[in-house]
Amino acid sequence: MKSVAVYCGASSGTNELFTQQAQAMGRALAERDMTLVYGGGRVGLMGAVADSALAHGGKVIGVIPDFLVEKEVEHRGVTELHIVKSMHERKLLMADLAEGFVAMPGGYGTLEELFEVLTWGQLGLHRKPIGVLNVAGYYDHLLRALDHMADEGLLRRENRNQLLSNPNPNVLLDAMLTYQPLNLEKWLTSRTT
Repeated sequence: MKSVAVYCGASSGTNELFTQQAQAMGRALAERDMTLVYGGGRVGLMGAVADSALAHGGKVIGVIPDFLVEKEVEHRGVTELHIVKSMHERKLLMADLAEGFVAMPGGYGTLEELFEVLTWGQLGLHRKPIGVLNVAGYYDHLLRALDHMADEGLLRRENRNQLLSNPNPNVLLDAMLTYQPLNLEKWLTSRTT
């Protein structure tokens, strides 16, 4: 795994641990010689992870749609900055550039990006590892909701387990490096639950 797309907030949130762990993730990626692929902003958690990766000698690729350049204040100090026309182009390019995906604390956009790559993995469109950096229990409720979906038979347990989780960037990246992709048929018949 030579590159990781990190999805996270354009704001910093209310918990200082979010910023600290964003910085730790940037450092961990740089120290492992993994390229950070991210949303291209220089503010919030996006800026924290990018600045940390750069400060520790890492390569950083930002991908930002033109309409967000001013709102998210594009990061002109990254190794490469791609300005694209739409959110769809942004997500597709980030997915193409990344060999793994991590969601850090964030809002709707972070969740939307996370669930899209989870769905693509479930459908067999990629076999890349996906994790959440569960800082201060930020994703505890989401992980319980996914467990509930599996318990109710609307999500296969194997697909639920494709999402890795840990509060420590290095432990999460280690788990992603040893991830074994699923070889499941997605489609269910009327006789299959």
